Amino acid sequence: MAVTSKDILGAWSDALIKRDLEKLLALYDPGAILIPTFSDVILNTPAKIRRYFEKVMGRQGLQISLHEKTVREQVLLPHASILSGIYTWKFCVEEELITYEARFSFILDADRDAPIMHHHSSQIPRTV
Repeated sequence: MAVTSKDILGAWSDALIKRDLEKLLALYDPGAILIPTFSDVILNTPAKIRRYFEKVMGRQGLQISLHEKTVREQVLLPHASILSGIYTWKFCVEEELITYEARFSFILDADRDAPIMHHHSSQIPRTV
């Protein structure tokens, strides 16, 4: 059975929730680019992506949940697509659980062992 883009997103989310750093990093292609939610730096090497997720996974109370109704797929090729939507991050800051809503987009190639080619995530600005 072929792996779908939503399977990849599920594996990514599951690895993050379980704090399985190696499983999470294995999803990122060695040439992947990560424009992360909680950094102003573009991460373009496996070492930089590792350091970012080590820091994120070190946060007390870490949780992530997908807003399933927002997830959209744009198929580029039979095995490649863009997946975008909204997810909610939660983790403790100074012992208080804080919630961050963020938008995401992944460029995925399901034919690769490490299918995440590009991942962009940004906090949704709070508005009045």
